[in-house]
Amino acid sequence: MSMDGVIVGIDLGTTNSEVAVVKDGRVEVIPVSGNSRILPSVVGIGDSGTLLVGEAARNQYILHPERTVRSIKRRMGEFGKVAMGENQYTPQEISAMILARLKQAAEAHLGQTVGKAVITVPAFFSDAQRQATREAGEIAGLEVVRILNEPTAAALSYEKRLDSARKLLVYDLGGGTFDVSIVNIEGEVVEVLASHGNNHLGGDDFDRKIVDRALEHLEGLHKTDFRGMPTVMARLQRAAEEAKESPFLRSLRHIVGRIPFGKGRGSGPSFSRDFPDGLRRDDRGLYRRDHERGSYR
Repeated sequence: MSMDGVIVGIDLGTTNSEVAVVKDGRVEVIPVSGNSRILPSVVGIGDSGTLLVGEAARNQYILHPERTVRSIKRRMGEFGKVAMGENQYTPQEISAMILARLKQAAEAHLGQTVGKAVITVPAFFSDAQRQATREAGEIAGLEVVRILNEPTAAALSYEKRLDSARKLLVYDLGGGTFDVSIVNIEGEVVEVLASHGNNHLGGDDFDRKIVDRALEHLEGLHKTDFRGMPTVMARLQRAAEEAKESPFLRSLRHIVGRIPFGKGRGSGPSFSRDFPDGLRRDDRGLYRRDHERGSYR
């Protein structure tokens, strides 16, 4: 793509976001902070009142959850506002802060103004959610030339490896949504034959299950309801994410150990053995139903 009137591609995710550009026929994911090409989709207000976007906001979350917003993608299309510090913001405004940071990174990397973008969304996003995404782009100073379904974007990338027509099943499990699409690829034409999904089933829900188990353990020890304590909940949330991602942090002791009064109070059961079974019993049916609904229509 010529750098004249460059159009960037943006993956505006529930957990993380990225921005990319096609240069000399190749897709380049642009660094947003140092060598990191991933921007945590977290926004916050710092101690001095400055806007924090990305890793800085994510790090602040466990100390000041009342001044931090995460997983805003799940609120796109809603009419309400979310609190961040002393102010209220629409989901579009919070998302625009993330998009503006990606725009800034792209401009610094390319050495020119970036004014147009293609933004991907889950295949099962409603019209209201798609419009909210478009509005977020406009607030960030971007002309959104197209809203592209995430499974279609994945198929377009894979299409270059094919030498014949093919039907693909694209399985997209993200931080906040789950989509399954059947895509037909023939030449340069990508057609979505069927799609289904759940806009409230993803990694955030796995984290919530882990937090719920940890809370049961903590409340059994201390006879206290911690759900109304934002800092405790934020620390449990971060510990749940780390435990989910690391094979070495899979006991409740490691999770409750992130809470000052949780240390030295016994190990608790290891969810590396029993926790996933319970999680699958609850959610496996949802995955199966969404998979089966993605049939030809």
